[in-house]
Amino acid sequence: MTNTDPGRPAMLAVVLAFPVAMALATGVEAPSTAIAQLGDTDRRRFGRGTLALLVVIVGGLTLALTTLSVHLRIGIPGADSTQIADIAHAATGPGWLYGAFQLTSSLLLLAAASSSFQAGPGLLKAPAGTPKAPGVLPSYLGRRNKHHTPYWSVVVYLAAAALIIVAAAGQEQELVLFYAVAVFVSFLVGLLAMTSFARTEQKTALAWCNALAATAVAFTLAVNLLRGWPVLSLVGTLLIAGGLYARWVRAGRPTGIEDVESRAEASTS
Repeated sequence: MTNTDPGRPAMLAVVLAFPVAMALATGVEAPSTAIAQLGDTDRRRFGRGTLALLVVIVGGLTLALTTLSVHLRIGIPGADSTQIADIAHAATGPGWLYGAFQLTSSLLLLAAASSSFQAGPGLLKAPAGTPKAPGVLPSYLGRRNKHHTPYWSVVVYLAAAALIIVAAAGQEQELVLFYAVAVFVSFLVGLLAMTSFARTEQKTALAWCNALAATAVAFTLAVNLLRGWPVLSLVGTLLIAGGLYARWVRAGRPTGIEDVESRAEASTS
């Protein structure tokens, strides 16, 4: 991101861009989680190559977009645009090619939403209990049709998504700020847990690496919260976490919670 306003220091632009850049971590986290479920042999053979290729692709795209922004003199985008849209407009003009770029971008976002609607209901279904064995969430969220779709979980997820979109008036750039807070809270908690685990295992180098990553995530989270409204996302995250903990205690503290994600993926396969 370049800064075209001489009245603002360049450091401010870097600080504001940092949370957006850190969002790339979510792209690295997804395959990392999947790779962790592979066996030891497949993890070494497939996992390392996949992560290395992902870093090269993401890093290349980031550096290429940065170079184009500087070359085309693209600064901070307006309220009704994005930086990558401004780059495409400056590179191709307002003709059909720019329209095709916007169409493919929309299809990409639609595909991302599709993956969320595939995983989200599964995560609601996984901790749902049965009438005979109460779970963390109500049993009706686990009811499935003949296609193994937890239909009530889909309805709940759809209603929550619609409510959030309406509340944000469809401004996706505003939604990104709220989404980033919820994501990086989970990242921060996970990294702190990994730091503690590494210290328990007396792996000093790994503990320092996790602590450094936790510091970067904490900085990203703080920058997002300083924008004001994303604080509501943090409050919502804490309320949901508190509610889930209360229901877990009420259900008798059932074990196997750590397998929720794998069970959710199995339910959507």
